Amino acid sequence: MIVLGIDPGLACTGYGLVRRRARRLEPLEYGVIRPGKERRELAERIDVIHGQLKELIQQHEPDCLAVEQVFKGPNVQSLIKLSHARAAALLAGTGMGLAVAEYTPMQIKRAVTGRGGADKEQVAFMVARLLGLAKEVRPLDASDALAAAICHLNTA
Repeated sequence: MIVLGIDPGLACTGYGLVRRRARRLEPLEYGVIRPGKERRELAERIDVIHGQLKELIQQHEPDCLAVEQVFKGPNVQSLIKLSHARAAALLAGTGMGLAVAEYTPMQIKRAVTGRGGADKEQVAFMVARLLGLAKEVRPLDASDALAAAICHLNTA
């Protein structure tokens, strides 16, 4: 099974593809989509995220999309922007016929580190260990996306 994990963000959307073979997790590809907020309107940035995720789905043919849910925050405008990026990811997945699973940040952290309150550095450390990588994944948006994929593979 191949899962495309998404850590949505309007300025930087992390993605990570993980395959489970027997009991082993294998990273296939990971990185970030940076639509360039300084030179694009909101609709254009959403379109860039949507289009690049569709390309990843076409290339790797994952079985499922695992997306981090919106969480509470002090800034309503930030949550609205995050929701736009999530919508682009959800639409890319459902538009390509994928099942979509959504997890809270706490669920993802707990699945990877054993602690729902883990920080991003702890998540990156455990993602590298679980995937057998020599070093931690950077940027942290990509590591968080891999964590979402691992969460789904370990709970589905």
